Amino acid sequence: MTEDFLHYIWQQQLFFREDIRTADGEPVCVERPGIRNANAGADFTDARIKIGDTLWAGCVEIHIRSSDWEKHGHHTDAAFNNVILHVVYQHDADVYNISRMKIPEITLHFDKRYYENYLSLADSRETIACKDKTGMIDAFSRIKWIERLAIERLEHKSEAVRQIYRSTGNDWMETSYRQLARNFGFGLNALPFESLAKSLPLRLLLKHQDRLHQLEALLFGQAGMLNDEMPDNEYHTSLRKEYLFLRQKYGLSPVEPFLWKFLRLRPVNFPTIRIAQFAALIHRSEHLFSQIIRPKDLRTLEQMFKPEVSPFWENHYVFGKTSEKRKKSFGSAAFLSVMINTVAPLLFVYGKEHDEEKEYLRAVELLEQLPAEKNSILSQWASLGFDNPNAFTSQALLHLKNEYCNTRRCLHCTFGNAIVGKNLPAK
Repeated sequence: MTEDFLHYIWQQQLFFREDIRTADGEPVCVERPGIRNANAGADFTDARIKIGDTLWAGCVEIHIRSSDWEKHGHHTDAAFNNVILHVVYQHDADVYNISRMKIPEITLHFDKRYYENYLSLADSRETIACKDKTGMIDAFSRIKWIERLAIERLEHKSEAVRQIYRSTGNDWMETSYRQLARNFGFGLNALPFESLAKSLPLRLLLKHQDRLHQLEALLFGQAGMLNDEMPDNEYHTSLRKEYLFLRQKYGLSPVEPFLWKFLRLRPVNFPTIRIAQFAALIHRSEHLFSQIIRPKDLRTLEQMFKPEVSPFWENHYVFGKTSEKRKKSFGSAAFLSVMINTVAPLLFVYGKEHDEEKEYLRAVELLEQLPAEKNSILSQWASLGFDNPNAFTSQALLHLKNEYCNTRRCLHCTFGNAIVGKNLPAK
């Protein structure tokens, strides 16, 4: 038995509600089970419980055994003085709060088939525990849960944007620049790209916006990629000379070059190529934030993210080695990633900060316009009959797998709830 499961039974009121009595024999009527508390304190707040002839309002605490009350130190914690009812699976002791007042206690009784249904999910060896049971979920519940998951993932991604926004003194330009830089790292190089952006404020880059060569010198130099001389490489030499002058002028300190990862990356995704593309993007984007936050349409954004890198990179992936000539364009997968991980969260936070529903709903509209992502997780959901028409849905399904299935949070999932309580109405 787990407390999480008992929380579910209590919250959904799936226990036997007839003739409930406290350990002392007083009748109990649960008028309102309360609101699940995710913070410190009792498990449920704002409950209304009638015990005997008295209606109480307060908190409910749930444990597997009564003795867990003292094991968890609640008897010495004033935060639990407002507990009006202790709910347990097994009664093995009387409990008291810090004021030495006895807490009324009931034992939770329910149909054991609920627990069997729960164990079928909790003990499943499948990566998606409800893999063989998704047919039990009605279409309406599926649609509403997918919508909620997509918004939950947006909120999750937006938290990083909020932190940047606060740390920059509520500067939207710098926030969009840093968030965009981080996502140009595409996972493996996200942290060094973020460090690069922090070491090189956008206001400084904008002083040299009309000179791509100077932007490249600043970005490659601050990335630690111009530390050593390459006498046989004219392009590298010119960048290094420019950077050394600008470094002294602005008092810059580069990030450590060992932070950048090249191993197991396709050459087109090498950080050198991404930095060259990032420099080209800054060069051609006069008002970066306004272009991101107020695009006319998706096509406008697509055109914005087609930076033309310097000719040197047409036949190079790194500074010291020539390669076959190839255009280093910003691919559709990279564009999709930036839209999902940079533009949508920025739109969402911007709307929330200005309390404008129309603005943050544009983040949802953008995701609905974008094509669905493709990976092994989404293929799993497709094999189970889940439609994936756009990025809004694919983001929801990824969030479901990563935040619920992987951690077996089935009781917090609409699908899991439906399966555990299927065709077993409480008595």
